[in-house]
Amino acid sequence: FDCCFSTDVLEEIEYKSYLGGVARQLQEYYPDAAFMVFNFRDGGKRSQFTDVLSEYDMTVMDYPRHYEGCPLLSLEMVHHFLRSSESWLSLEGQQNILLMHCEKGGWPVLAFMLAGLLIFRKQYTGEQKTLDMIYKQSPKELLQLLTPLNPIPSQLRYLQYISRRNAGSEWPPPDKLLTLDSLVLRVFPILGKGVCRPVVRVYGQDPSSSSNRNSKVLFPTSKKKNHRAYYKQ
Repeated sequence: FDCCFSTDVLEEIEYKSYLGGVARQLQEYYPDAAFMVFNFRDGGKRSQFTDVLSEYDMTVMDYPRHYEGCPLLSLEMVHHFLRSSESWLSLEGQQNILLMHCEKGGWPVLAFMLAGLLIFRKQYTGEQKTLDMIYKQSPKELLQLLTPLNPIPSQLRYLQYISRRNAGSEWPPPDKLLTLDSLVLRVFPILGKGVCRPVVRVYGQDPSSSSNRNSKVLFPTSKKKNHRAYYKQ
């Protein structure tokens, strides 16, 4: 879907026409195929994307487009995505096609999940090479427009987890307690006074509860200005 490579939002009628055109074209090229679409989006309401493609008998499965603001998904959700994809593509006796789509702002997580699927199915090797290959399909500036932070280091780390799964390692990896010794900020915003007050929040699962898998703020810097340290730029 070319709309994944743009920050523009189409009007409702134009968007419906665009999606319908893509769906009809696919069905003309693959008349005997069944389609499943993974859509990366925000919100719990049924989307227009799902409504349109359901008219063409295409099954749509929604996934979030970020995890706590970072274009990644939890390992449990990555695991679900990989198993669902593999199950769909491996069904015998019919031609199954998997499509991936993202709504506005979802391109970084779509790129990551596609890289993970290619590595998981051993169609590509090398985390960096695979991720670079996918990001090259979009304009160079798109990633910077969609996220203020560089997500690639974190995405590469998660892709390494997927590669280890192929090597027979335990999956998903068991939870481990980590200690954050230091935080290195390589780039500071220029505020004009030569100093800044960074605000840091560490998110993670509650270590005191094994049943609650939701994330929470484990550590925030103080919101009070007089409790924040000044750092020279």
